[in-house]
Amino acid sequence: MDHLLITNIEKALGWSGPAGVGEFARGTLPDPELCTRLMTPARLLDLIMRGSLGLPGVRCLREGTDLHPNSFTTTVENRRGPDIPVLEMDRLGRLLREGLTLVADAVNVVDPTLEVACRALRWWSHELVRVNAYLTTGAAAGFPLHWDDHDVIVVQVAGAKTWQVRGPGRPAPMFRDAAPNNEPPEQIIWAGELATGEVLHIPRGYWHQATRVDHDPHGHSLHLTFGFTRRTGVDWLGWVADRSREIEPLRYDFPRWAEPAARDEHAEQLALIARQLMADRPPAAMLAELERAHPPARHVVTGGVFGPAEAVVAITEFRPHLQSAGEQVVVEAAGKRIVFARAAEFALRILLAGHPVLLDDAATGTRVDVPALAKILVREGLCAEMTEALWWGCTGLVPTARC
Repeated sequence: MDHLLITNIEKALGWSGPAGVGEFARGTLPDPELCTRLMTPARLLDLIMRGSLGLPGVRCLREGTDLHPNSFTTTVENRRGPDIPVLEMDRLGRLLREGLTLVADAVNVVDPTLEVACRALRWWSHELVRVNAYLTTGAAAGFPLHWDDHDVIVVQVAGAKTWQVRGPGRPAPMFRDAAPNNEPPEQIIWAGELATGEVLHIPRGYWHQATRVDHDPHGHSLHLTFGFTRRTGVDWLGWVADRSREIEPLRYDFPRWAEPAARDEHAEQLALIARQLMADRPPAAMLAELERAHPPARHVVTGGVFGPAEAVVAITEFRPHLQSAGEQVVVEAAGKRIVFARAAEFALRILLAGHPVLLDDAATGTRVDVPALAKILVREGLCAEMTEALWWGCTGLVPTARC
């Protein structure tokens, strides 16, 4: 999937692909207009007002401390059920004028532009990706010095903020770890201002802090943080352990009360099975399986009630896997394995490339019934009908497919 955000990030950070993820980098987007296309402060506030981002999806912080939800939420009476909690926009507006940091988690769930951007980043990186938005007004502080258990790419889309980045206090720290990671290193890798259009990549475990305490009290900052959750050897061992349930001897009870020789023989048998289990299921098999089994994103399903679809787009969280085999082509994605005739391969590659596809145009360049093919892909959850929101999320960022 071609996406303007990815090409801009690669040029800004000097990357030629996702291999740079995991090494600190910063740079400037070559296309500054991309910032307002991704998100603006006003659009973010409109989203959280209309999008029902429930707590703790929206948080407000002052001096690094969370404000009580009652300071910026209220309830709307619902005579047919419990009252509905909503953001109280007047109160939130007053807090913004006084200076605070507003955090909106997983805005890709409610914003089509960021939904498509995260999908493109998943296809590009082969990793799980989500995006949070951070709006800071006045001279407010953000989070104190901290580290994340995932890699992040920060895109400053409005205003400016001062950052400090240090290295990891513990090699490759994890959320669930064998030892705490509470002591930041003294050495500062980079400190400075991140201005509109600049990009920062902070690897997992690197301590960092962002603030506006030394900035114009009438200004603001808005940045998007794209988080990449990469798999580790711990994930692989957990995956192998789940596969062990397929092996009958591993499901038997331990011979706790047997003779010592019998217990030793059983332990040797388990070790032999474990070695073979790991040899038969290498990390590459886990990565491929997790990608192909991941369910698709939420999407609108009409079932043709409003007429046949005029355009579709692939909405699998990872790039579909297509493989030709004799007179067949096999598609694996979103937990599905679908076999088509080999003659459909060219049309399938167009439909599953991640770009919006106008079905009449695609039918002209192929010799198969493209609308019928698209109908199958929509029914199986690999594609979705193009809605107005999806068109908006792609326009100017993802090109429409051409035969």
